[in-house]
This record gives sequence, C-alpha cells and structure tokens, in this order.
Amino acid sequence: MGTLLWLFWIYSFLGYLLERAFAALTRSARRTRRCFLVSPLCPVYGLGMLAVLAAAPYLGRGWGLVLGGGLAATAVEYAVHWWYERALGVRFWDYGTLPGNLHGRVCLPFSAAWGGLTALAVVLLQPWVESLAQSVPWAATYGCLLAFTADAWLSARRLLRTGDPEALRWAGPQGSAGSASS
Repeated sequence: MGTLLWLFWIYSFLGYLLERAFAALTRSARRTRRCFLVSPLCPVYGLGMLAVLAAAPYLGRGWGLVLGGGLAATAVEYAVHWWYERALGVRFWDYGTLPGNLHGRVCLPFSAAWGGLTALAVVLLQPWVESLAQSVPWAATYGCLLAFTADAWLSARRLLRTGDPEALRWAGPQGSAGSASS
C-alpha cells in the first residue's frame, strides 16, 4: 500500500511541475489554480498514472500503450473533473474552446498529449519512480499520509466554503493570497 501511495504522490508532484512548466511556456495570462490541494500536488495526474499503470500490462508497448494510456488518463481526467464539479462546486480547467471537447472536461488535443506522456512515463520513468517509492520507510509514508489527508480535508472545506479555486493559493510570508504563484 505504501508503494501505491508514493506512486500517486510522485506522479501528482510531477503533474504539478508539468502544469507550472506548461503555464510558463505558453505564457498563460490566466494563471488559475488547476490543482485540488494547497500542496504542490495535482491528484488528477497521480490517479491518471495509477490507472495507466494498472492497464499497462494489457496494453503492450508502442501504439497500444500510447492509445490505452491516453484513454485511461482521459477517463480519469473526466471523472475527476466531474467529481470536482459535483462534490466541491468548482471547475479547475475548462477545455470548452478546444476541438473535440466533452463538456469542457476533456478534449482531443490533451488526450493525445496524455497518450504520449503516459507511454513515456511508463517506459522511461516508472522503473526509477517505483524503485524510489519502494525505498521509503513506512514511518515517512505514514507522516506524509497524515499531511496529505489534512491538506485534502482543509482544501475541500475551503473550496466548499468559497467555491473559488484561487482560495487555495498559498498566502506566502506577506500574507497576500495574490502574491504567490500556485
């Protein structure tokens, strides 16, 4: 169980870094929160990769992994977005203006990107990530699980109260929520 948690957290963190890099590369004028947690984790990436890793043995390599990985990650993305809307009343992303979108929750261009990225992650990153995940002592896992649970609970409470993903921005030392990057 500890290894699965670390796989989830590592890929959630890598997803957070990917989000930040994408925002910087595209010079996004709209720098809204796209993550459910205050911590630098995007759970949709962790859940997506767990789904891909569960399906990977049945997908083979090459195009099967690209297509299957893209479908698995897209299905998780849709389900997570739906849950965010229904349970928390927020939308962290909206693909409504992109081609091939389904309710603004998923779209063809990003589904294709997820296919390529998940295949690369399974082939290139997963051996290293799994080795790292298996080497973490249980005490560290337990401590991180407590912190993660507190973050999820506090984030959900704040989102339910405000209905605004920007309310999750870290205030930073100055105490100004608008001054910190998410």
